[in-house]
Amino acid sequence: MRNTLLAVAALAAPITLAQPALAATGDPVKLGGGFSIDPIVEARLRYEHVDQPTTDADAITIRMRAGFELKHAPSKLSFLAEGEGTLAIADKYNAFPFVIADTQRRPGYSVVADPMNVELNRLQVQYKSKAVTVTVGRQRINLDDQRWIGSVGWRQNEQTFDAVRGEAKIGAVSLDGIYAIAQRTVFGVDGGPRAAYEGHFFAGGVSAKFGPVTVKAFSYLLDYDLAEQGGSQAVALADTQTYGVRAVAVFPLSKAVKLNLAASYAKQADWKQNPINYSADYIAAEAGLTWNGLTVSGGYELKGSDGGRAVQTPMATLHKFDGWADLFLTTPNTGLQDIYGTIAYKFGKVIALPGLNAAVSYHRFDSDVGSIHFGNEWDASLGFKVKRVALLAKYANYDAKGFGLDTKKFWLQAEIAY
Repeated sequence: MRNTLLAVAALAAPITLAQPALAATGDPVKLGGGFSIDPIVEARLRYEHVDQPTTDADAITIRMRAGFELKHAPSKLSFLAEGEGTLAIADKYNAFPFVIADTQRRPGYSVVADPMNVELNRLQVQYKSKAVTVTVGRQRINLDDQRWIGSVGWRQNEQTFDAVRGEAKIGAVSLDGIYAIAQRTVFGVDGGPRAAYEGHFFAGGVSAKFGPVTVKAFSYLLDYDLAEQGGSQAVALADTQTYGVRAVAVFPLSKAVKLNLAASYAKQADWKQNPINYSADYIAAEAGLTWNGLTVSGGYELKGSDGGRAVQTPMATLHKFDGWADLFLTTPNTGLQDIYGTIAYKFGKVIALPGLNAAVSYHRFDSDVGSIHFGNEWDASLGFKVKRVALLAKYANYDAKGFGLDTKKFWLQAEIAY
């Protein structure tokens, strides 16, 4: 591992390390006639180490994105095209956690789901006014906290959707409707049957703001095309219908102190070709206090089970939930309860380390039925910027009790965007 870390340091010297989801900072270039073009250039270098009882992994990968967005202000239309490529500089890892005839399938190593590939990431046309936005094509979709639908931005190859999306604002009410025909996964074009899942996917949301509280009702209907996936039983189990409501609020308690609240409830059941008849509850609640850069928060999430099948979220940004060690990407059939707490601090103006921030989280995992204690996890992160480069160090330590393997993960990352 020491040699790998030295290699990372050498490779990272020009651009140091980084923080995920770095916003582009370049300005659009005016072309005349109401046209402008906004180049897209992003780079992310990452070292990931995985330590498990029988296997480990060391991966150094670099991800590049390049493209452009052409806008025509008078018509409110834009066209965006973006390519994405990932290169493995050190490949002592298993890129595919499923059986596939590919040289990047290396079962002697632990999984790091960042396969090398080059592909079209986004290709979309958009109409956007103050009240209405319509997007058609391959696009990035992040809904709410990304618990149900997200772009999985943590992985080098993000998840995108071939979809039509319409958004509208009518006073304090917001409407959002999505119809997608393909879910393009983080495994990329070399992922075989898991490169993309085709089907008919519907997502709808209606939200309204009441003072400091925003309430949203939502529905997600997932109908996967089994024929395109070779009649896969696992894909059939993902045919689900989910209906729920989410509320978020921010209450200023004083000039320096804020109370942040979020709560969700949903009911999920089988749909279409799902062979299991089930119905299960989803519950989430979180509260946090922020004071002068310090945030202390805690929460509870239940992906319930009826004893035979549990709530699943196959389109989510799963790394954001249930611990960074990623042991619960698929919910156990007995369901999952996650009780967690986080302490985070954004430091003031530190001249040597601008944007310095740190966080520590603890998770306790239990089943919904069967009284199984799955394990505990500690997560920690440290980030800052050096000019345009965002830097990140991250650590996860999962202590298995009744599920999976003891797992430790460590990341060093550098990211820059224009």
